[in-house]
Amino acid sequence: MSDKDEYIMVLEFLEHGHSDGRDDRVAQGIGKDNYSLLEVVMREDERPKGGEELYIGDGDRDKVEFIKRRIGYDELTGNAQKELKYVLQELISQKEDEFVEFFNEATPVTPRRHAFELLPGIGTKHMQALLDEREKEEFESFEDIKERVPSVPDPQETVNDRILEELKGETKNKLFVD
Repeated sequence: MSDKDEYIMVLEFLEHGHSDGRDDRVAQGIGKDNYSLLEVVMREDERPKGGEELYIGDGDRDKVEFIKRRIGYDELTGNAQKELKYVLQELISQKEDEFVEFFNEATPVTPRRHAFELLPGIGTKHMQALLDEREKEEFESFEDIKERVPSVPDPQETVNDRILEELKGETKNKLFVD
């Protein structure tokens, strides 16, 4: 993973700024690489839609004036919080290979706890089933995981739920969010 996100996916655009009097034209979004929640100020004529990708890297930004700040999950608007789950599903689909690699390479995070056990819905039995199947042959896709370990909850949904937990600050160990 890179240090900074180059692109964000828009969660919500606030044309007239926040209701607390700040009147910057801001978009709330999530970074495509590090899953950072950010607020960016848009250029004058730009009105991004939810799910739109915006460049925020060091080069010339055609739609974004500047990155205003990093925000917490609780600072997202209600609509942005609702949109987040759907945008995350899209990001996870786009980066399926990286997440399948996680399932192929995950190791214990402490002497008594495996990274798999940090995923929602996966306990000792599911962890062992994943490890047994992984030992036979590496996983190739989310579908492959579902077919070979049918007792395990949907891996894409599980990753999505884990990222949401990390963004909400509900976890001690971070697996995916920087």
